[in-house]
Amino acid sequence: MNVRRRLIPAAAVTAVTTLGLGTLTACATDRAEAQTSKFDVVTSFYPMAFLAERIGGSHVHVTSLTSPGQEPHDLELSTKQMVQLQQSDAVLYLKHLQPAVDDAVAQSDLKTKIDAASLTTLKEHGAEVGGHAAAHEGDGHEHSEESGKDPHFWLDPVKYAEVAKGVGAAFAKADPEHAADYRKNTTALVRRLGGLDTRFRQGLADTRGKVFITTHAAFGYLAERYGLTEEAVSGLDPESEPTAGRVRDLEKMARADGVTTVFYETLVSDRTAKTIAEDADLRTDVLDPIEGITDRSRGKDYFAVQEANLKALRTALGAK
Repeated sequence: MNVRRRLIPAAAVTAVTTLGLGTLTACATDRAEAQTSKFDVVTSFYPMAFLAERIGGSHVHVTSLTSPGQEPHDLELSTKQMVQLQQSDAVLYLKHLQPAVDDAVAQSDLKTKIDAASLTTLKEHGAEVGGHAAAHEGDGHEHSEESGKDPHFWLDPVKYAEVAKGVGAAFAKADPEHAADYRKNTTALVRRLGGLDTRFRQGLADTRGKVFITTHAAFGYLAERYGLTEEAVSGLDPESEPTAGRVRDLEKMARADGVTTVFYETLVSDRTAKTIAEDADLRTDVLDPIEGITDRSRGKDYFAVQEANLKALRTALGAK
């Protein structure tokens, strides 16, 4: 699909020159290999790659800039990845989540730049958690232009479907030869996300409790969609450390609201969750924000992990 040569951004050229001629030759080979006969889509991390693969089907060649098991917030791009992005037909990313990707996209002359954040409405979650400021101020992570803007829309199947529709339309416009298939695949994906939404809605409708504790404020959209309350140990940054006051407040809240479980995630240490759980005599379990799939994930793809998340929430909240 990608038949035209593009100029490599100045930053990439400088980096290649610094690394030397051998690296330059290797990058040239990588660039040639990246030009496939398919619609080449570079994605920023797993939730974007999953959409591209499901919507693009056999017509696309999808590459993710974030490796399995890598924490996406702190991604730094290699020269090879910058060249790969520049030589693609489209990029699908989530603006303000990964600054290195934002910079590379801004330098690129790609015609098709799909920002998932522009395809739905992002809200503020986690800036204040349970009436207390979350411990993420000054952590060095800028997840959006506005403090507290929550990027984790994909954990709400309804919002994920909204973005899927926008991605499908963008693919159809950029690669009109296969537009009909992109529309068909988008419809199928949206329908399946609708089914997942129904299972969450029914599965969480009648539970003993409505409050759950997570170490990372990633589940605000999911909680809002299904009438739950997320109490996060820290804020939107998964690796920020909670204050002692926040931990004490969570322990009191857990006793008052009958909370049974502290949830942690697969890509970040479970140390904080286990410490709080031990002090408050609670259980720990995984609630996966699905920022990446690894051999530790409770499923091989988005849908399987979401089903595991639903099961974990039903257990923790005492579903009837």
